This record gives sequence, C-alpha cells and structure tokens, in this order.
Amino acid sequence: MLNIKFGTDGWRGIIAQDYTFENLKIVSQAVADYLGEGKKIAVGYDTRFLSKEFAQASAEVFASNGISVVLSDRAIPTPAVSLAVRAGKLDLGVMITASHNPAAYNGFKIKTTSGGAAGPEVTRKVESYLGKSPVKCFSRAKDKIITEDLSKEYVKFIRSYIDFKSIKNKNFKVLVDSMFGSGDSFIAEVLKGSKIRLEFIRSSVNPSFGGHQPEPLEENLGELKKRVREGKFDLGIALDGDADRLAAVSGDGSYIHPQKILGLLALHLNQDRKWSGGIVKTTAGTTMIDNIAGFLGVKLYETPVGFKYISNLMEKEDILTGGEEAGGMGVKGYIPERDGSVAGLLLLEMMAFRGKPILKILQEMERQFGRYYYLRDDLHLEKRIEPKKEDLPGELLGKKVVQVKDYDGIKLVCEDESWLMFRASGTEAVMRLYSEARTLKRSSGLLKLGREIIHKLQ
Repeated sequence: MLNIKFGTDGWRGIIAQDYTFENLKIVSQAVADYLGEGKKIAVGYDTRFLSKEFAQASAEVFASNGISVVLSDRAIPTPAVSLAVRAGKLDLGVMITASHNPAAYNGFKIKTTSGGAAGPEVTRKVESYLGKSPVKCFSRAKDKIITEDLSKEYVKFIRSYIDFKSIKNKNFKVLVDSMFGSGDSFIAEVLKGSKIRLEFIRSSVNPSFGGHQPEPLEENLGELKKRVREGKFDLGIALDGDADRLAAVSGDGSYIHPQKILGLLALHLNQDRKWSGGIVKTTAGTTMIDNIAGFLGVKLYETPVGFKYISNLMEKEDILTGGEEAGGMGVKGYIPERDGSVAGLLLLEMMAFRGKPILKILQEMERQFGRYYYLRDDLHLEKRIEPKKEDLPGELLGKKVVQVKDYDGIKLVCEDESWLMFRASGTEAVMRLYSEARTLKRSSGLLKLGREIIHKLQ
C-alpha cells in the first residue's frame, strides 16, 4: 500500500525515503487522472534539494497525459504559483515544496483554479486515484512543456496591490530574512524606485537551510533580532521556506508574533484603507482578534487549523483578512491564499499611513484590545493519542472551564478568557499544545498543566 497522504497543506515526505521520483510521479499521475486531458496546469518549486528536478519530473507526467504545462524557470514563492493559476485562468497549480519542514523533506502542494489551497474534497479525490493507472512519463513530453518566468507577474501584481505612493518617499530601513528559502529578494523588486533602505540576510540558495528549519519561529530568528536592533532597522521581516508565511521584528529587536500581525493587518485594512469585510482566525487563534472584530463591528469567523479552511471562506464570503497562528496571512483583493511578502509589505504600509514605528503601533493595539500571552509546545510522544472531553478537567489552575470546543482538537476556555488546547497531529505521534492568558505566568502554567495531562494519559 502506498504511504502517500495529503495532510493539512499537501503531501510531504523525507527525500529518498517516502519522497522519491517514483512516488512523485505516482502522485502526479493521480492529479492528471483527477484533472483529465486537455486541462492546463502551472508547476513551481522552491530552493530545496532536487526541487527543480522533482518539478521537471512532475511536469513531464502532466504533459504525457495531454495536459498543458507552464513550468517556472526558477525557484519562486508558493503564492507566485497561486497567482499564475488565477491570472492565467488555469485549472490547477502544483508547488514542489515542504514549506517550513526540515531540509530532509520535500512536498507537493495543490492550488485550485482560484489560486486557493486545495481542500479535503480535492485531495481526497486525488488520493483515490493513487496507483489506479500506470504512470505516463514520456521523454518526448519535454517538448510540450512551456518554461516561463512566473515571478514577473507576481512582482507586477504586488507593486499594484500595495499603496506604493504612501511608502515611496519614506526612509524606512527594513531587514528581510529569507531563511534560505524561495522568498529570496522579490521584495526588492517590488520596492524598486522607492527610498526604502532594504537589506537581506540568508537570501542565498542553501538546501540545508544553514542547519535550521526554515520556519519563522522566534527561536529561529536570533540573527534577525540582533541585526535589527544593532543596525537600527525600523522593521524586520522573516519568511518561511516557500515565502507564504511570515513573522516580524520591531525596531528594538522584539519578536512580533503572527497572531499580533493578523490584528495589525485587520486594523490597517479597515481603518487606514477603509476596506470592509470580516476577519477569519482558526480555533487555535488569539482572543485579541475577537476583541478587534467586535470593536470594528465586523463578522468574526473561526475555522479548524489549516489555511485551506480560511482559503475556502475567502472564496465564498467578504473577508478582509484571515490568518493562522503559524504566520500564514491572506488579504482581500488578492488570491485567497497566504503570502508572507504581501503581509510584510502591508506592515510597512501601515507604518507609512500612521507615521509611527511598528513597535508604537503594536503597543497602542495592545493597550486598546488587551495584551495576551500566547504559547505553543509540540510534544513528541511514543504513540499517537487523542484525549477525549471526559479525560480533561473542568477547572484549570483555579479557573472554571466555561466552554469546550472540539471540532479540531479540544480547546478548554476558562471564565477569565484564558484557554488551553490539545490538538493531535494527523500524521505523526505529536501532540500540539496551545495556551493563552492575560499574563505570561498563567499561560506558562496552562502549558505545563497540558504537558502533565498528556503524560498521564500515556
């Protein structure tokens, strides 16, 4: 039986173990069978080991099945593929990337005709075709593949999307950490002709990612924080491996959690750009977003964890912005997908509109809507477990549990708004714990309690 399964955001596996050329072609054939002959598809790839070669192999399978293929001529961000699909009115997009996973991994993301992430209804259908028909991969199919620079339209669109006039003459100093991913220096192309002083770190191609996981978590951004502080930058931006997620650093070197970035984007788009629309967060999202939505008088949506659920809502409803706790942000008037570069540029735009450093804007937001301490811990267990409601207490550290949400993991909400959440990985023996409270002490205590509960259940 094939060990191929699409998770929260595509299929991922260890290179040469699960992620082999043979398995990649089987998945590509399944996508071809799902699409059918005569359709059109875009294929892109990131900077990981063999990503270019994997993309070429996948493209050859599609072409061999009578599908028109546009293949990127270079490593690009995932949202560039999404935009190419939507702008070109193609039927599907494929991105060869394992996003923020360690260097040993590679992956396969599917984008729908709208540019959004393929939902479970699509990935389950693709899975049903796995191994059902022989792989077609003919060498002569190479001649039918069109190779293009998909980054040109991407840069052009972003330049038109951001309010270039508002930032053009600002002397902001910005440091971008590409984390050796495919985000590279596209932001420099977008800001060409402005007075923004832009510098990059970790922008070269390094398939090992310098020995670190290309995920914009605070523990991976020590150099960015230090350089921003010592170099007196106004803003630091960190992109993940395929540049669809971000984190940020303020001028004093402080880490700005993605949860707070979502709040900043909502305020900027609503108050500065005067745009309408609801806000989307996941069930693991911060309570601060509830407060912001209430103040703005806009509808708040809550989804399971995974941007594909947010993407789906953005296609159906009037959504101003939506984001996940891991740093994926989507915005109105763009593809229904996350884009780390666009979100980072909007923070820059917000600073220009308000004439204030990002740290001051952040402090004002927290004074108005509350400061919340959000923590997460991933417990690697001996065997996979999923706690049930009856396994969990009705009181957490002296505060009564007043609400239980169990549509994606189990979230225990206390009377003081603090909460603790348990969410098991769907593919490995990992329990993800989340906590939030008005004080760091209580949030840390809740996380510690969560660990104790899981260890007892084992």
